[in-house]
Amino acid sequence: MSNIIAIVGRPNVGKSTLFNRFTESNRAIVKEISGVTRDRIYGRGEWNGVDFSVIDTGGYVKGSDDVFEGEIRKQVELAIDEASVIVFVVDVMTGIVETDQLVAKLLRKANKPVFIVANKVDNTQRVGLSSEFWSFGLGNVYDVSATNGSGTGELLDDIVKEFDKDNKGIRDNDDLPHIAIVGKPNVGKSSLVNALTGQERNIVTEISGTTRDAINTRYNAFGFDFILIDTAGIRKKAKVHEDIEYYSVLRSVRAIENSDVCIFMIDATEGIQKQDLNIFYIIQKNSKGVVVLVNKWDLIEKETKTTIEYEAKLKEQLAPFNDVPILFTSTITKQRIHKALETAMEVFHNRTKKIPTSKLNEIMQEIIAHNPPPSVKGKYIKIKFIQQLPTHAPSFAFFCNLPQYIGDSYRRFLENRLRENFDFKGVPIKIFFRKK
Repeated sequence: MSNIIAIVGRPNVGKSTLFNRFTESNRAIVKEISGVTRDRIYGRGEWNGVDFSVIDTGGYVKGSDDVFEGEIRKQVELAIDEASVIVFVVDVMTGIVETDQLVAKLLRKANKPVFIVANKVDNTQRVGLSSEFWSFGLGNVYDVSATNGSGTGELLDDIVKEFDKDNKGIRDNDDLPHIAIVGKPNVGKSSLVNALTGQERNIVTEISGTTRDAINTRYNAFGFDFILIDTAGIRKKAKVHEDIEYYSVLRSVRAIENSDVCIFMIDATEGIQKQDLNIFYIIQKNSKGVVVLVNKWDLIEKETKTTIEYEAKLKEQLAPFNDVPILFTSTITKQRIHKALETAMEVFHNRTKKIPTSKLNEIMQEIIAHNPPPSVKGKYIKIKFIQQLPTHAPSFAFFCNLPQYIGDSYRRFLENRLRENFDFKGVPIKIFFRKK
């Protein structure tokens, strides 16, 4: 099972601030007014060596005049339904209000581990104000300040105890490559599976969200042998009104985490949208290989440079990780669909390749000698040794005398040189600087 935290609660209790704290980022917009978070935000966190995904939901409200209220409520319900752990955020300054009771009622039915976060305990005078939240009967209450981080360590210590430490999930035929087909609803994911397998394995209609379960298909033809996963991933749940876009991404999170390579499909007629970028971000953060398929290419009116211009714009939108193969396909005409499989397997081999340490140092040390790290405060950085780490995805350790002074620009320079010399197309690379 994937490790997914859903952060829920009424508006303006500090959910987005806590999300930023968990993910060590500033991706969620934080303001002192309610209702700022309306889109779903997905992030990646790590604590005590355990990786997890985090979902920041909009504030749960009921009976308000906000036109978005109904959609936000559905998103919260779906997050509760799909997550491994629920973090219920409340405000010690206001105490229990009616909306908190509504959220608590939902959580009692969820049968999931719940952690109550009494937020805004920003000073010692507020310690102890959280005692009333024990009346929810949902579990332990944690005094936390999402703003300054106090209490979040103890909270995460207990949360990760609920998780699968290996986070490998349950995979059929684990010795075979797992290729997940991901993307927004109605971009042609199920049509691609049907075109590849030559049978109507998956129901295909013009209605977004027709696929009710992620479906695994053993593909063994034309010299390929792997597990193909259609992650349209909409599953009907009792008493849950479906928000198709949201539910699709939630289930895609799990499929991405349990895959090796993702075939990431976008609609050529729409271009890449915010929800597409959310999915691409999850693929990148999970260090999975990726092949971008621009589907429905048969519907585009073409001129001499249409493909070149479209690809250039797409790579600009995917930056900084834009060293990805991009194919223009049509599942209706079956244009380039087998090329997509061939490319996905190439990316899989890129992701699993191991560079001999001697070769790695021979090439990279010469590059570093010609372009050394810039000096900082009069101190010169010397990179003495490079080694590929024994991880599932390509990771490299650069051993040097002053690792703390190497900036992001030089990190990107080294990544680009690794890509140029060893072909890691379609695969995120991690670089670490360590003290020699």
